[in-house]
Amino acid sequence: MRNHDPTFPKSPSNPPNQQGNNHQLFSSSPLHKNHNHYQIALILGNMDACPIDRLPQDTLHQIFSSLPLRQIMICRSVCKHFHQILTSPHFEDLIAAQPPSTLLALRPPHHHHHHHHRHASSPPSLHVFDPDQDQWLRFSLDFLPFRSPHPVASARGLVYLWADSPHSSESSKSLVVCNPLTRQFKVLPQLGSAWSRHGSVLVDSANRVMVLSELAALYFSGSNQWLKFSSNLPSKPRSPILVSDSVYALCDMGSPWRNQWKLFSCSIKRLRSSQTWTRLERHEWGDVFDILKRPRLVRGNGNRLLMIGGLKSSFSLNASCSTILILRLDLDTLEWDEAGRMPLEMFRCFQESSKFKVFGGGDRVCFSAKRVGKLAVWDRCKGKGEWRWVDGVPGSGVGDGLCRGFVFEARLTALS
Repeated sequence: MRNHDPTFPKSPSNPPNQQGNNHQLFSSSPLHKNHNHYQIALILGNMDACPIDRLPQDTLHQIFSSLPLRQIMICRSVCKHFHQILTSPHFEDLIAAQPPSTLLALRPPHHHHHHHHRHASSPPSLHVFDPDQDQWLRFSLDFLPFRSPHPVASARGLVYLWADSPHSSESSKSLVVCNPLTRQFKVLPQLGSAWSRHGSVLVDSANRVMVLSELAALYFSGSNQWLKFSSNLPSKPRSPILVSDSVYALCDMGSPWRNQWKLFSCSIKRLRSSQTWTRLERHEWGDVFDILKRPRLVRGNGNRLLMIGGLKSSFSLNASCSTILILRLDLDTLEWDEAGRMPLEMFRCFQESSKFKVFGGGDRVCFSAKRVGKLAVWDRCKGKGEWRWVDGVPGSGVGDGLCRGFVFEARLTALS
């Protein structure tokens, strides 16, 4: 496991003139572990040694478009010439169809969110784990002119975060959308600090943003306004997710002594008009909600959702859990199946913790617990569910010791 914390390179302010300067620029970046790519970038970037500037720009676009996104980001930092070529709208449109790099991003520690003044000396950044490269990376957020940026969600390469206004002495937070790769950002219409404390930020590939709590606010890109309305849920929504055109959330319909979780859904269209939520249930489901302790939802692949919780050893009031279970619901057929369960030797680390967190999406889910100091990851991207540990978690041991996060599909998405 490579536990170092390298940083993605920034755009060059001056073109490197010597090989030594180039080496210094790339030495801290994980994207340049491949020495061959590194040497090619140095040769191509040296204008005196190679007349690459004589090649037509379309030819250069075709050459660079064959590289993975990680290598494109490296080449953008070689010199101003490469940066100009690789940030042109035509090139970004050319590589828009490239598969994104699917990363697992961490939110700042919970403690840090509320006590940012204790960490004022630390530059803001987004820590992500690359499961394919088995490596932690760090995207700098120093291009944001805000205090205490707190990333909470992502879609289509864009990261959504709460941030303190730089010109306000009061605790006034704004929801900001940015792309750490292009270093562009945009401030969404003002909502108020209460939403950042009590609302869950939901985003999708259509650039729709919803902040859901006892109230819901829906934002359409380009309209420059929030549409506010009552959610009319029977209780506080737990782990809401946005799948296709509908919102799904768990609600506790039980008593103060015994939880009784139920699944509710509402289409965005219906939420804006009648605000009517539908309770999803089938006789065939049986006791699917009763076998899990503290269930939570995670968006699955396609039109599916995952429900994850501790598998109760019995139906008694204070039953212990035998492992952590991942159930999957096909929203087209409304049929459940088991996607995975945590191995017993791994679960023993979670058994001693009274609380654990779950984040991820698709075929990758992360699990974090107090005093564990590492992440457990369920990965089904290769068709078969595999479990493994991820060490070297940045900021572990800070705050409440629990990691929270989201999926970040890194791509060069432009802000509209």
